[in-house]
Amino acid sequence: MLNYAFLTAAVILFGLQFRFNQTYEREQGGGLAAAIRFIFYHSLFGLAVLVVIDLALASGIPGGVRAGDLPFPLLMAAMCTLDAIGYSYCSIMALGKVNLSLYAVFAMIGGMALPFAVGLFFGEPLTTGKILCLAIVTAAVLVTLNPKEKTRGLGWCLGVFVFNGMSGVIAKIYSAVQLPKVSDELYSVLCAAVTAAVAGVWLLFIKGEKKRMTKKAVLSCLGFGAFNRVANLLVLISLSSIPATAQYPFITGGVIIVSTVIALLTKQKPTKTEWVSMALSIAGLTVLLIVR
Repeated sequence: MLNYAFLTAAVILFGLQFRFNQTYEREQGGGLAAAIRFIFYHSLFGLAVLVVIDLALASGIPGGVRAGDLPFPLLMAAMCTLDAIGYSYCSIMALGKVNLSLYAVFAMIGGMALPFAVGLFFGEPLTTGKILCLAIVTAAVLVTLNPKEKTRGLGWCLGVFVFNGMSGVIAKIYSAVQLPKVSDELYSVLCAAVTAAVAGVWLLFIKGEKKRMTKKAVLSCLGFGAFNRVANLLVLISLSSIPATAQYPFITGGVIIVSTVIALLTKQKPTKTEWVSMALSIAGLTVLLIVR
């Protein structure tokens, strides 16, 4: 049950992080340069938070890490970096052509379906509860889709589907593969460090006017980096005992619930479809936890 508590905390952090993302976009606008700058700063701030956590848990002491433990974690950290940049770029391109609800459908279903499929590849049992939960949460996502939305840019949405899903796939592979590796905490530090380094070098070669970072933009990067990196660490820790076939539908359904609750608390009136989506999500998670 402790790992489900970790997973619930991760869901809350994922649900809250979008507020920081929205604030950054309002302050800095869109475009590739703004996206890479966002990746750089939130990875840097997230790295600082993870280093504090790592040192507090005493898992990042250099003397306790052997050189032979690093190749696989560094390879997976590089994959995380490529995935993060690909996801950000496809998101920018997609949001310039399609509405937010269509974008969210591709992002959430990809983030749930691909890790689910990989979990089966690693021999996770396919139970009635998992199948029903996946179907119900998928319905919860699809019910928010507006059939009148413009569909131009579906290729970029497909990229969002793949890259968001690959985030969970990479985490599952790192957790499941039996190769020399470091602790989950130190691996998370490596992911943030490699991403910040690549984005920082990329920024040096981006031409054009560099928009000054406002105070709100910096605080948004700080908040997003802390919430996102800690949430991903909790997800990685939870994978040691919760299979991906249960974990990722739980995350997707949970984020829908948290987002609706946040809308209520911030006095934003949820639509009827959002209420239906939340009800379906609650039903899906209940089935997952009760039906075997």
